[in-house]
Amino acid sequence: MPVTIRDVARASGVHISTVSRTFSAPHLVNPETRVRVLACAEDLGYRPNRAARALITGRTHNIGLIIADIANPFFPPLIKAAESQARHRDYHVFVADTNEDPTAEEELVHALAKQVDGVLLCSPRMSNSLIEQLSREVPLVVVNRQVTGLPCVLMDVGQGARAAIEHLIGLGHHRIALLGGPRSSWTNREMRRAAATAARAGGAELTMLGPNAPTETGGSAVAEQVRRSGVSAVLAYNDLMAIGLIEGLDALGVRVPQEVSVVGVDDIALSRLTRPKLTTVATPTAAAGRTAVDMLLQQDIESPRGARGLGAGTALGVRRTTAQVMLQTDLVIRDSTGPGPRARPARPPAASLGPDPHCPAGPGIPTAATGDAVAS
Repeated sequence: MPVTIRDVARASGVHISTVSRTFSAPHLVNPETRVRVLACAEDLGYRPNRAARALITGRTHNIGLIIADIANPFFPPLIKAAESQARHRDYHVFVADTNEDPTAEEELVHALAKQVDGVLLCSPRMSNSLIEQLSREVPLVVVNRQVTGLPCVLMDVGQGARAAIEHLIGLGHHRIALLGGPRSSWTNREMRRAAATAARAGGAELTMLGPNAPTETGGSAVAEQVRRSGVSAVLAYNDLMAIGLIEGLDALGVRVPQEVSVVGVDDIALSRLTRPKLTTVATPTAAAGRTAVDMLLQQDIESPRGARGLGAGTALGVRRTTAQVMLQTDLVIRDSTGPGPRARPARPPAASLGPDPHCPAGPGIPTAATGDAVAS
């Protein structure tokens, strides 16, 4: 016979309503009483009926997580961190994929609004005005996009782009390409602005190539354009594009980093497995997932659903936050970047090279390193 709330109340010596509040509104229960009730519930194997609790409290204890592309390795660490943090707070996460489609984003927010207590909107492609409008239907936290007046969790890709460009200039690259991502991407705009500023400050020429699909195929497709542009270094919108570009350049006989240096963004697991290993801007995706859940639950999404049905902006007791958190990024230097043309020593004329007195010349014994060998 299943354990009921009455059994827990009897075992813990409290009223049934106290047990109910312990699971539906724990902040209203004395801490000592709450601990006792939860311990008894655990011992008895009691699990509250979420559906019944939702009817009483107006809360589903569910969160919607809408992401741009579930196939992109950028998102799984964020999803796992958000799910873990939500579970710790007794919430479940529903994940939905939009395949980079702003229309699908809007439809999913409408569909989830009645089934969840709030939505995390990750790297959305919708306009800011539409996102603001949807926030009146359901509490939203926006991840990887800045929307004035809404709570946002941002990753400082601008700082990362500046660090990447400064790194390339420091290696002697003065003709650099920025491989742009989707036109509607906030990250794309931030990277473009920061990279242009850093290039001007360092006396480098920055060529913008894009918009492009933020995929491996998108990077590979632009390899010929990169070769024709004459740049010696590329900063890509994300790691997938950078990896695709390296593959495309290799197919064209262009070596990385000997002839073209490549930097990505995100530090996905694949960036450490490619050959050469990818220099990249590491973004704190897991921290973003945890922070977004906490930020959403800091809002008073626990008001009755009937009140929230009036519209999140007007519902009685709905407390909103407009906090915006910026998480730092870090440049991770690996093997896909090397000295630029201005940093490579000139190849000396063959006639000027005398034999090494300590190593007599002979078949298979080089007498000098070539410029390409030095650059590697």
